[in-house]
Amino acid sequence: MNIFRLLGDLSHLSSILILLHKILTSRSCRGISFKTQMLYFIVFVTRYINLFHPLSAYLILMKIFFIGSTGYILYLIKVQYKTRHEADIDSIRLEWLLGGPAILALLFHYDFSFKEILWAYSIFLEAVAILPQMFLLQRLGEAETITTHYIFALGAYRALYILNWIYRYVSSRVAANASLIFEPKHHFDYIAFVAGLIQTGLYGDFFYSTLSEIDTQSISPKSSKAKNSNCPHK
Repeated sequence: MNIFRLLGDLSHLSSILILLHKILTSRSCRGISFKTQMLYFIVFVTRYINLFHPLSAYLILMKIFFIGSTGYILYLIKVQYKTRHEADIDSIRLEWLLGGPAILALLFHYDFSFKEILWAYSIFLEAVAILPQMFLLQRLGEAETITTHYIFALGAYRALYILNWIYRYVSSRVAANASLIFEPKHHFDYIAFVAGLIQTGLYGDFFYSTLSEIDTQSISPKSSKAKNSNCPHK
Protein backbone atom coordinates (compact mmCIF):
# COMPACT_ATOMS: atom_id res chain seq x y z
CA MET A 1 0.00 0.00 0.00
CA ASN A 2 1.42 3.40 -0.97
CA ILE A 3 0.99 6.72 0.82
CA PHE A 4 -1.68 8.00 -1.61
CA ARG A 5 -3.86 4.93 -1.03
CA LEU A 6 -3.48 5.22 2.75
CA LEU A 7 -4.29 8.95 2.82
CA GLY A 8 -7.22 8.34 0.46
CA ASP A 9 -8.64 5.68 2.77
CA LEU A 10 -8.22 7.96 5.77
CA SER A 11 -9.99 10.82 3.95
CA HIS A 12 -12.85 8.49 3.03
CA LEU A 13 -13.06 7.29 6.63
CA SER A 14 -13.00 10.83 7.99
CA SER A 15 -15.80 11.93 5.63
CA ILE A 16 -18.19 9.40 7.18
CA LEU A 17 -17.08 10.24 10.73
CA ILE A 18 -17.66 13.94 9.99
CA LEU A 19 -21.17 13.18 8.76
CA LEU A 20 -22.00 11.00 11.76
CA HIS A 21 -20.65 13.65 14.12
CA LYS A 22 -22.82 16.30 12.47
CA ILE A 23 -25.99 14.21 12.74
CA LEU A 24 -25.48 12.96 16.29
CA THR A 25 -24.38 16.27 17.80
CA SER A 26 -27.05 18.39 16.11
CA ARG A 27 -29.70 15.63 16.35
CA SER A 28 -30.74 16.65 12.86
CA CYS A 29 -30.24 15.48 9.28
CA ARG A 30 -30.72 18.92 7.79
CA GLY A 31 -28.76 19.37 4.59
CA ILE A 32 -28.01 15.65 4.16
CA SER A 33 -29.33 13.81 1.12
CA PHE A 34 -30.92 10.44 1.83
CA LYS A 35 -30.58 9.55 -1.85
CA THR A 36 -26.84 10.15 -1.89
CA GLN A 37 -26.42 7.93 1.17
CA MET A 38 -28.61 5.25 -0.42
CA LEU A 39 -26.49 5.34 -3.58
CA TYR A 40 -23.30 5.01 -1.52
CA PHE A 41 -24.83 2.05 0.32
CA ILE A 42 -25.48 0.36 -3.04
CA VAL A 43 -21.91 1.20 -4.09
CA PHE A 44 -20.44 -0.51 -1.03
CA VAL A 45 -22.68 -3.58 -1.16
CA THR A 46 -22.01 -4.22 -4.87
CA ARG A 47 -18.26 -3.54 -4.57
CA TYR A 48 -17.69 -5.58 -1.42
CA ILE A 49 -19.94 -8.52 -2.25
CA ASN A 50 -16.93 -10.76 -1.63
CA LEU A 51 -16.36 -9.39 1.85
CA PHE A 52 -13.49 -11.66 2.89
CA HIS A 53 -11.39 -11.47 -0.28
CA PRO A 54 -8.58 -10.61 -0.24
CA LEU A 55 -7.97 -12.02 3.23
CA SER A 56 -6.69 -8.84 4.86
CA ALA A 57 -7.82 -7.64 8.30
CA TYR A 58 -7.39 -4.01 7.19
CA LEU A 59 -9.55 -4.39 4.08
CA ILE A 60 -12.20 -6.51 5.81
CA LEU A 61 -12.60 -3.99 8.64
CA MET A 62 -12.80 -1.08 6.20
CA LYS A 63 -15.45 -2.87 4.13
CA ILE A 64 -17.54 -3.66 7.23
CA PHE A 65 -17.21 -0.06 8.43
CA PHE A 66 -18.29 1.49 5.12
CA ILE A 67 -21.32 -0.78 4.73
CA GLY A 68 -22.34 -0.62 8.39
CA SER A 69 -21.84 3.14 8.88
CA THR A 70 -23.71 4.04 5.69
CA GLY A 71 -26.58 1.75 6.68
CA TYR A 72 -26.64 3.47 10.08
CA ILE A 73 -26.78 6.91 8.44
CA LEU A 74 -29.76 5.75 6.36
CA TYR A 75 -31.46 4.65 9.58
CA LEU A 76 -30.80 8.02 11.21
CA ILE A 77 -32.24 9.90 8.23
CA LYS A 78 -35.35 7.80 7.65
CA VAL A 79 -36.19 6.66 11.20
CA GLN A 80 -34.61 8.47 14.13
CA TYR A 81 -34.58 11.99 12.66
CA LYS A 82 -37.12 11.54 9.89
CA THR A 83 -39.23 14.60 10.75
CA ARG A 84 -36.20 16.88 10.35
CA HIS A 85 -35.16 15.63 6.95
CA GLU A 86 -35.88 17.70 3.83
CA ALA A 87 -37.54 14.83 1.95
CA ASP A 88 -39.54 17.20 -0.23
CA ILE A 89 -36.50 18.87 -1.77
CA ASP A 90 -34.29 15.78 -1.91
CA SER A 91 -36.23 14.97 -5.04
CA ILE A 92 -33.69 14.32 -7.80
CA ARG A 93 -34.81 11.43 -9.99
CA LEU A 94 -32.67 8.33 -9.52
CA GLU A 95 -33.53 6.46 -12.72
CA TRP A 96 -30.60 7.89 -14.69
CA LEU A 97 -28.20 7.74 -11.75
CA LEU A 98 -28.95 4.03 -11.27
CA GLY A 99 -29.53 3.04 -14.88
CA GLY A 100 -26.64 4.90 -16.54
CA PRO A 101 -23.91 3.15 -14.52
CA ALA A 102 -25.61 -0.21 -15.12
CA ILE A 103 -25.39 0.29 -18.90
CA LEU A 104 -21.77 1.44 -18.64
CA ALA A 105 -20.90 -1.58 -16.51
CA LEU A 106 -22.29 -3.90 -19.17
CA LEU A 107 -20.27 -2.11 -21.85
CA PHE A 108 -17.01 -1.52 -19.98
CA HIS A 109 -15.62 -4.25 -17.73
CA TYR A 110 -12.57 -6.46 -17.48
CA ASP A 111 -14.40 -9.78 -17.45
CA PHE A 112 -17.99 -10.63 -18.30
CA SER A 113 -18.80 -12.18 -14.93
CA PHE A 114 -21.32 -11.30 -12.24
CA LYS A 115 -18.66 -10.18 -9.78
CA GLU A 116 -16.74 -8.03 -12.27
CA ILE A 117 -19.86 -6.35 -13.65
CA LEU A 118 -21.00 -5.51 -10.11
CA TRP A 119 -17.55 -4.06 -9.42
CA ALA A 120 -17.67 -1.92 -12.58
CA TYR A 121 -21.21 -0.84 -11.67
CA SER A 122 -20.05 0.30 -8.23
CA ILE A 123 -17.24 2.36 -9.78
CA PHE A 124 -19.53 4.14 -12.25
CA LEU A 125 -22.26 4.64 -9.63
CA GLU A 126 -19.84 6.15 -7.13
CA ALA A 127 -18.85 8.77 -9.70
CA VAL A 128 -22.38 10.25 -9.63
CA ALA A 129 -23.55 9.30 -6.13
CA ILE A 130 -22.77 12.76 -4.76
CA LEU A 131 -25.10 14.53 -7.23
CA PRO A 132 -28.28 14.33 -5.06
CA GLN A 133 -26.33 15.90 -2.19
CA MET A 134 -25.14 18.74 -4.41
CA PHE A 135 -28.63 19.35 -5.81
CA LEU A 136 -30.09 19.34 -2.29
CA LEU A 137 -27.62 22.00 -1.12
CA GLN A 138 -28.33 24.02 -4.26
CA ARG A 139 -32.06 23.96 -3.55
CA LEU A 140 -31.53 24.84 0.10
CA GLY A 141 -29.38 27.77 -0.99
CA GLU A 142 -26.93 27.17 1.84
CA ALA A 143 -24.52 24.59 3.22
CA GLU A 144 -23.46 24.14 6.83
CA THR A 145 -19.69 24.29 7.31
CA ILE A 146 -19.51 20.71 8.54
CA THR A 147 -21.47 19.46 5.50
CA THR A 148 -18.97 21.24 3.27
CA HIS A 149 -16.17 19.54 5.21
CA TYR A 150 -17.84 16.18 4.51
CA ILE A 151 -17.91 16.85 0.78
CA PHE A 152 -14.34 18.18 0.85
CA ALA A 153 -13.13 14.96 2.55
CA LEU A 154 -14.86 12.90 -0.14
CA GLY A 155 -13.24 15.02 -2.85
CA ALA A 156 -9.82 14.59 -1.22
CA TYR A 157 -10.36 10.83 -1.11
CA ARG A 158 -11.05 10.70 -4.85
CA ALA A 159 -8.15 13.00 -5.75
CA LEU A 160 -5.74 10.94 -3.64
CA TYR A 161 -6.96 7.73 -5.28
CA ILE A 162 -6.20 9.19 -8.70
CA LEU A 163 -2.63 9.80 -7.50
CA ASN A 164 -2.63 6.25 -6.13
CA TRP A 165 -3.56 4.80 -9.53
CA ILE A 166 -0.93 6.90 -11.29
CA TYR A 167 1.71 5.82 -8.78
CA ARG A 168 0.81 2.16 -9.17
CA TYR A 169 0.96 2.41 -12.94
CA VAL A 170 4.30 4.24 -12.94
CA SER A 171 5.79 1.86 -10.37
CA SER A 172 4.87 -1.15 -12.51
CA ARG A 173 6.39 0.47 -15.60
CA VAL A 174 9.61 1.59 -13.94
CA ALA A 175 10.37 -1.73 -12.25
CA ALA A 176 10.67 -4.37 -14.95
CA ASN A 177 10.36 -7.42 -12.78
CA ALA A 178 8.98 -6.22 -9.44
CA SER A 179 8.10 -2.81 -8.11
CA LEU A 180 9.07 0.35 -6.44
CA ILE A 181 9.18 0.20 -2.66
CA PHE A 182 6.32 -1.88 -1.20
CA GLU A 183 4.21 -1.69 -4.38
CA PRO A 184 3.61 -4.80 -6.57
CA LYS A 185 3.06 -4.69 -10.31
CA HIS A 186 -0.36 -3.46 -11.43
CA HIS A 187 -2.17 -2.95 -14.69
CA PHE A 188 -3.61 0.48 -15.34
CA ASP A 189 -7.23 0.52 -14.15
CA TYR A 190 -8.72 2.81 -16.78
CA ILE A 191 -12.32 2.27 -15.56
CA ALA A 192 -11.60 3.47 -12.03
CA PHE A 193 -9.29 6.22 -13.30
CA VAL A 194 -11.79 7.77 -15.73
CA ALA A 195 -14.67 7.46 -13.24
CA GLY A 196 -12.44 9.03 -10.59
CA LEU A 197 -11.63 11.96 -12.87
CA ILE A 198 -15.35 12.58 -13.46
CA GLN A 199 -16.09 12.40 -9.74
CA THR A 200 -13.21 14.70 -8.82
CA GLY A 201 -14.42 17.15 -11.49
CA LEU A 202 -17.86 17.25 -9.85
CA TYR A 203 -16.30 18.03 -6.49
CA GLY A 204 -14.08 20.69 -8.03
CA ASP A 205 -17.06 22.35 -9.69
CA PHE A 206 -19.00 22.29 -6.41
CA PHE A 207 -16.21 23.98 -4.46
CA TYR A 208 -15.56 26.51 -7.21
CA SER A 209 -19.24 27.46 -7.19
CA THR A 210 -19.28 27.59 -3.38
CA LEU A 211 -16.18 29.79 -3.17
CA SER A 212 -17.53 32.07 -5.93
CA GLU A 213 -20.77 32.49 -4.00
CA ILE A 214 -18.84 33.26 -0.80
CA ASP A 215 -16.76 35.88 -2.65
CA THR A 216 -19.90 37.44 -4.12
CA GLN A 217 -21.58 37.61 -0.71
CA SER A 218 -18.47 39.10 0.90
CA ILE A 219 -18.06 41.73 -1.80
CA SER A 220 -21.72 42.76 -2.06
CA PRO A 221 -22.06 44.38 1.40
CA LYS A 222 -18.84 46.33 0.87
CA SER A 223 -19.99 47.50 -2.53
CA SER A 224 -23.36 48.47 -1.12
CA LYS A 225 -21.74 50.34 1.75
CA ALA A 226 -19.38 52.17 -0.59
CA LYS A 227 -22.27 53.08 -2.85
CA ASN A 228 -24.31 54.44 0.05
CA SER A 229 -21.38 56.46 1.37
CA ASN A 230 -21.14 58.25 -1.97
CA CYS A 231 -24.78 59.21 -1.96
CA PRO A 232 -25.50 62.82 -0.89
CA HIS A 233 -27.43 63.20 2.36
CA LYS A 234 -30.81 64.86 2.14
